[in-house]
Amino acid sequence: MTTRRPPSLPVHRCRSGLTLLEILVVIAVVGLLFGAIIPSSLRIKSQASATVCAGKLRDIGVALNLYLGDHGMRFPVMAAGRDSREDDIPVIDTVLGEYLTDEFAFQCPSDHAGLFEETGSSYFWNSLINGQLSGNMDLLGLTDKNKGIPVVSDKENFHRNVGDEVNILYADGHVTRELQFTVESD
Repeated sequence: MTTRRPPSLPVHRCRSGLTLLEILVVIAVVGLLFGAIIPSSLRIKSQASATVCAGKLRDIGVALNLYLGDHGMRFPVMAAGRDSREDDIPVIDTVLGEYLTDEFAFQCPSDHAGLFEETGSSYFWNSLINGQLSGNMDLLGLTDKNKGIPVVSDKENFHRNVGDEVNILYADGHVTRELQFTVESD
């Protein structure tokens, strides 16, 4: 007895690899995704740091209100900043430091220039309001508008990936991001 073989079926081979063109397309798509994701993630990280920085300014505002309560509602007299921690002058971190428990309360998380380490604070005090009564403020003609009188601001634009603004604490306690104005001295 002879066994007969069934007729041959066509053989289909399965590919187990990718062609060069498919690999190049995948690399291009992944590259485009990374090109879109990386700038977005940098911007999101910068916005988060700017928000933490604004929160620290709010905490400084609370400390300032405690100071005002202890000193007859009169703003402290202090310098806008100092060049070094070694300078023995009244500045924001030495005057309001006792009202804050966090040793890094005056450090903006985006201060990569090391201003906090060097000077003790990432923030400037508006020395034009020194000694004024909080209910009777006058700054360059802005009177009875505490919401428009800046009290403390970032020393620099630490949040470059989010824009050209700095965080500013106003006399009424609100914090916003505003354009930075600087004056060059000769």
